[in-house]
Amino acid sequence: MREEVMTGLGEECGVFGAYDIDGEDVASYIYYGLFALQHRGQESCGISVTNTFGEKDDVRFHKDLGLVNEVFNKDIINSLSGNLGVGHVRYSTAGGWGRENSQPFVIHYIKGILSMAHNGNLTNTSELKNELATTGAIFQTKTDSEVIAYLIARERLHTLSIEDAVKSAAKKLKGAFSLVVGSPSKLIGARDPLGFRPLCIGRKDNTFFLSSESAALDTIGAEFIRDVEPGEIVTIADGEIISDRFSERIETARCIFEYIYFARTDSFIDGVSVYKSRVEAGGILAKKFPVEADLVVGVPESGLASAVGYSQESGIPYGMAFYKNSYVGRTFIKPKQNERTSGVQVKLNVIRDVVKGKRVIMVDDSIVRGTTIRNIVKMLKDAGALEVHVRVSSPPFKFPCYYGTDVPSRENLVAVNNSLEEIRESINADSLGFLEIDDLPKLCPGLSFCDACFTGNHKGGIPKETEDFTCC
Repeated sequence: MREEVMTGLGEECGVFGAYDIDGEDVASYIYYGLFALQHRGQESCGISVTNTFGEKDDVRFHKDLGLVNEVFNKDIINSLSGNLGVGHVRYSTAGGWGRENSQPFVIHYIKGILSMAHNGNLTNTSELKNELATTGAIFQTKTDSEVIAYLIARERLHTLSIEDAVKSAAKKLKGAFSLVVGSPSKLIGARDPLGFRPLCIGRKDNTFFLSSESAALDTIGAEFIRDVEPGEIVTIADGEIISDRFSERIETARCIFEYIYFARTDSFIDGVSVYKSRVEAGGILAKKFPVEADLVVGVPESGLASAVGYSQESGIPYGMAFYKNSYVGRTFIKPKQNERTSGVQVKLNVIRDVVKGKRVIMVDDSIVRGTTIRNIVKMLKDAGALEVHVRVSSPPFKFPCYYGTDVPSRENLVAVNNSLEEIRESINADSLGFLEIDDLPKLCPGLSFCDACFTGNHKGGIPKETEDFTCC
């Protein structure tokens, strides 16, 4: 299920950048962009800005633990005067929680200033960190993002421009990274050669944007221009978008779980509608796992579109069985399992009149540990549902992810040591069906993708020291 209601799954951050060529302040744009990306991380957030018409070493920033509307207020936003800025919302893996890990990272060095926000996970962090440490680098955090920022700063000492430094650094990075980098006069975006994490470009009048998702551009009324391509660096300077490449790798591996769960339903990623992907998944489930029932419901939010697809394909009416409290943060973001468990009914409640006396098909995006979906099935039955048939719009999780998804260790994944029937019994469902691996290409037609969390095929490699692995 989408353990947004307690999933144990977390996505490793959202990034947003803005550059107003005319010199107007951009902090409010970044604030609303981050607000639209809040689903990608709720532990901390931050904004850094600089004035391209002012002192080149003048950067203003504010970051802290908490949600966007908790960390920032009107006075703080007004104090962040500058026409070029970088923003970040963060979700951490175990061991990476703390204010010091908040982003963007702001570095003052011999060439000036550098602000950077990162989404993803590197798989060669240890090697890079050791290399930098031997030349005198001192690290304040355990994140791979700080390593990237220091690497870019070091490369800048040997290159003619900041974009060349980003390009040189990017060639040394392995794994997943979508970067937004701010310098005194340029906004730069970079996406790893496999394209694990999304990044796109937008524009509103003379203000240019970089964003993890297109939905954030819609929020601020910006026009979507295009996606940053895997292996591409884009530099926004003097009112132009300049494209360069640091890798000519042809194979790509977009995270399939962006389409299944992470991205907002109203986003487009690499030309594919997230909404259509989820509706398609629901239709496939209806074809492969039909059952006699009275009602199809989805678990908010990412299960809703798949439930619509199941209803459309099966002809069984779609209904809204859950009330979601919009003022409660995504419970999967909370780092402790007991917090996730206690948060379920605070966040989600069953509408009894909808399900009472009904045979219900409940569609959700994934089952990780199985604890949350068990609770939701119980909630439906306690509310009077006669039967609860669970349909899952992803295959069973069987492997950890090293590219920016906080999939628990294998011993905590319910599908590793349990059969389909054993999982069904453990969650007390009347029947259970998962999307199959062979069906995944139908969710993003024409695109290659990473399905390592289901298959164990880690196209970007794995870190040598997984126990120390902390991202973003």
